[in-house]
Amino acid sequence: MNSDRREFFQRALAAGALYGSAQMKAAQAASLGIPGPWPGRVVQVHNPNSVASFKPNREAIRQMLAKGMMELTGAPDAPSAWRAFFDPSDVVGLKLNPVGRPHVISSPEMAQEIIAGLESAGVKRTNIIAYDRYKREFLQAGFDKWLPEGVRWTYGTDQPHPLQLDMDMYDAKEYVELPLVLPRADATNPHHRRSYLAKFITQDVTKMVNLALLKHHQSAGVTVALKNLSHGLVNNVSRSHSTPTLNTCGTFIPSIVDHPIIRKKSVINILDGLVGGYHGGPGGKIGKYMWEHKTMYFSTDPVAMDKVAWKAIDVQRATVGMKTIAEGKPDPDSTFLNMQVEHIEIAGALGLGIYQDAKIDLRKFDLA
Repeated sequence: MNSDRREFFQRALAAGALYGSAQMKAAQAASLGIPGPWPGRVVQVHNPNSVASFKPNREAIRQMLAKGMMELTGAPDAPSAWRAFFDPSDVVGLKLNPVGRPHVISSPEMAQEIIAGLESAGVKRTNIIAYDRYKREFLQAGFDKWLPEGVRWTYGTDQPHPLQLDMDMYDAKEYVELPLVLPRADATNPHHRRSYLAKFITQDVTKMVNLALLKHHQSAGVTVALKNLSHGLVNNVSRSHSTPTLNTCGTFIPSIVDHPIIRKKSVINILDGLVGGYHGGPGGKIGKYMWEHKTMYFSTDPVAMDKVAWKAIDVQRATVGMKTIAEGKPDPDSTFLNMQVEHIEIAGALGLGIYQDAKIDLRKFDLA
């Protein structure tokens, strides 16, 4: 074979490889969202040095984040893993969680390392927006004080409203309507039966990182990836758990997360499980039930992630002699009659992810 012909075939093979790679990337991009390119896959990264006396170790977090993203995506390095989800054209939201302050909330170290990961994919700081629903809680948690310069922040609610239906920061065109209202609302009024999506998710961002926490929740059982979306991205959420016996979190959470915009833009779930709360959640009482789990989880599938997290919380409850979340009954620090952890299974039935243990691909790594 002469040199010209050899060069022709080499170029053809190279072009074919590039085309195949481009096709693969295009297919992966098209599948971003819930449950994402890897339904059922959950990457668990443990590092015994990640937290001490409930204080996070920034360097350990950096290592865990890189490992988790690479193992989730199969990328050769961390920037490539971030580029599997994001590119310089994206405006990226970062869903934080201040509930339970000051005990189990989004940490500066974790959020700052995620922001650095987004930057490694070419996302500008000015195109990163940190968010939580209540402005008051966002500020009380101090999130605005440690965000890197250039990163923007926003919220869903500025002023309280008796029915949680303040509309200034919400999109009147995008909502989930359910036959469920607060006792003091008007059940015949469609407005009172709706939860409207925040403009943050409908208008401000193209994609979102869901930064979840490992926490017990007295009405939902757990508040991990699914509930961080359902109760953070819409208004009129108190109707889902208005009293200890009028509790519909089991169906409310999956119904909200099933909204097409939430499904499309929630492309990666990262669970900060360095410190967890196994009871007394989601508020201030959780400080009595904290433990150092020293683990992070990664998944595009919020159902599989929540199932794994739920089991981790139950394991911790067992170590202190408590019943499982599904079996637990009211006590002074968790007053709801039944904790509706079944919202995870219902979300799986809606196609939001994989619920069955046998189908969950849990990949465990230890950085000790």
